[in-house]
Amino acid sequence: MTVIWRRCMRLLILGGLWLALYAGAQAALPWDAAPRNQSVVQTDHVRAELLVYAPQGIEPGATVWLGLKMAHQPQWHTYWDNPGDTGLPTSLTWQLPAGVTAGDVQWPAPKQLPIQEGLVNYGYDGTVLLPVQLAIGPEFQGSQLDISLRAEWLACRVECIPESGDFRLAVPVQQSTISEIGIFESTWENIPQTDDAVTAQAHVSMEPGAGTLQWRIQGLPESMQRRDLLLFPQQGGVMANSGPLSSHWEGDVWTAVYPLLEQRLESPDSMRAVLTVAVADQETTVSSKTPALWIEAQVQGQWPAEWQPSGIPPALQAGIDADRAAAQAQAPGAAMGTSSWLGALLLAFAGGLLLNLMPCVFPVLSIKALTFAQSGGHTRGMHIATGLAYGLGVVITMLILAGVMLALRATGSGLGWGFQLQSPVFVALLAVLFTLIGLNLLGVFQVLTVLPGRISDIRGKTPSVDAFFSGIVSVLIATPCTAPFMGAALGVALVLPAWQALSIFLALGIGLALPLMLLACMPALAQWLPKPGAWMETFRRFMAFPMLATVLWLVWVIGLQTSVDGAVGLLAILLALALLMWVWGWSQQHRAQTQGRSWRRIAVALSVLLLAGVTFWAAPSWRAVSVAAPAAVSSGWQPWSVERVQQLQAQGQPVFIDFTAAWCMTCQVNKRTTLTQPDVLKAFADKGVVLLQADWTRPDPAIAAELQRLGRSGLPVYVLLVPGQAPQLLPEVLTPGIVYQALDTI
Repeated sequence: MTVIWRRCMRLLILGGLWLALYAGAQAALPWDAAPRNQSVVQTDHVRAELLVYAPQGIEPGATVWLGLKMAHQPQWHTYWDNPGDTGLPTSLTWQLPAGVTAGDVQWPAPKQLPIQEGLVNYGYDGTVLLPVQLAIGPEFQGSQLDISLRAEWLACRVECIPESGDFRLAVPVQQSTISEIGIFESTWENIPQTDDAVTAQAHVSMEPGAGTLQWRIQGLPESMQRRDLLLFPQQGGVMANSGPLSSHWEGDVWTAVYPLLEQRLESPDSMRAVLTVAVADQETTVSSKTPALWIEAQVQGQWPAEWQPSGIPPALQAGIDADRAAAQAQAPGAAMGTSSWLGALLLAFAGGLLLNLMPCVFPVLSIKALTFAQSGGHTRGMHIATGLAYGLGVVITMLILAGVMLALRATGSGLGWGFQLQSPVFVALLAVLFTLIGLNLLGVFQVLTVLPGRISDIRGKTPSVDAFFSGIVSVLIATPCTAPFMGAALGVALVLPAWQALSIFLALGIGLALPLMLLACMPALAQWLPKPGAWMETFRRFMAFPMLATVLWLVWVIGLQTSVDGAVGLLAILLALALLMWVWGWSQQHRAQTQGRSWRRIAVALSVLLLAGVTFWAAPSWRAVSVAAPAAVSSGWQPWSVERVQQLQAQGQPVFIDFTAAWCMTCQVNKRTTLTQPDVLKAFADKGVVLLQADWTRPDPAIAAELQRLGRSGLPVYVLLVPGQAPQLLPEVLTPGIVYQALDTI
């Protein structure tokens, strides 16, 4: 009976642990890994939603429409099929089952969007629906229609920002599905129609200037007669988009003369355009009803000669060729010269040495150093084996992280040093690890009592196993920090061939591992450490509090990456974990007592189930949002963007950019000690420097690309941009004096 009871308890405990691991794995899956409906994408400027109109269900011959509804923020717009003088049309890429095909976008009539004098774009503001009709073939089979859409659009106000969204829908086949019938019906009324009663002529004239194109249209419906009309050519690059030179009515014939573009590259035989009634300038609404017709005409007359780009002077061409050759020599993947490569290795090695003094790593290394001091009974050979095992753990983990980062960057991912900390699941796992270390240091439980008997025996008899795992932990917790010299070395590594890049990370790992390796291999150095004694147990318990403080910081990071729910969920998991470890430690302290043994096992099993349940509840809140929201910035700072930097540089203003992240410990230290100090902020203001903050707490391809352009791969990065000067990169560890010295160059 006792054996059966033990087996039941083990199954219960293993089942609870499995549930906890399963919940964590589900949270770790990317959004695309879990099939589900995602019909809405919200960016800073557009709310896009995928709609369905299938009143007869999904079957061959049925009427099925899809539509991308785009609601723009005030003053923002996107573009028509012909965007006009600038811009890009919205692009829709579908993934549909066999037997289902999507037609072209049925573009509603656009409106004019003046940019500046002489330049006009065509597009939409307010709310618009871009409908697409589906053709359902007889080979389609299934109980639901799985739809995937990748939409890309250019959102513009004065500046333009490329945006995109991924949409997924599963539409039942056997039932009617209509998302919003009103918006489909209103949009169909605004889609340009053809009218056989309408005829059009287009005639090219050589004068004046680059020539003109005269349109004569007759037979228009009564709703368009004697009205001000607008013509939107479907083909760009032929007519000027700013409007006609003249337009008038002759009876029921509307005539308009449009100038040709001076840099015209096309001479089409026919022209197709949308003709609409001009309305007062107002935002687009789906309920707007404006008559619109497709007009097509054969072009008569002789086109003027097309614009030909002028030749490039030989001297200028020689300079371009020289610049191209230099760029190819410095292109990513090009091998570095021996002297430069050795210099990068030395920088990485020095950065690894200094990383031992950074706030991320120092507490763990301090504990490890005292462990070496306590092991006075070990032989010298065991000391050396322990030091080498620690170094091996550091180097192997460093190379694995580097290999994963380089492989992901090769696929186009914008990643850098500390990339794994952009994953909320990894941050949560680090918080669990630091909580366990803290509880262990406080004496809540002992590691040897948690591990299975055989493993604990090996760990007790072979300290090198423990040292190897200490090396792994040291690398994992070092990634939030960047030491001096590291930024330049890692930035160089990411543009080198793989073998040279890995050698730089190897040098970084050797630098990180060297101090403790020397301490283990050279007993004379251990004499500088304090003598073992009772004070070590007090110091050991004291070191639990820096670990728990790190947990608080990680909870703050995951709250910024996800939401308040994500932070509360992690705290609940850590609380359940602390309860489990306390119950386990209490059970092991009384394991010699036979009385109450069954109740202790039940308490452990219930604690495991509680941890599993809490993890299952909380882990889904760790999913990072797919569209990054702007992070809050400090007082006096503005959010960074490429467009904002370009705008300020065009105005001749100096700019200071702080590339930061919540998970970057060095960033937070610099912020508290330097960048938020009143004297430093006053010095920036006196020089007229605009302060921008680029927050990389969550993945951001734009920030990753800018860091790569600056030759950096990790945080922090500080750059001062002064008009007429090359970008000035400041050290990773800041002081007010360093900032003042940089400002003196303005």
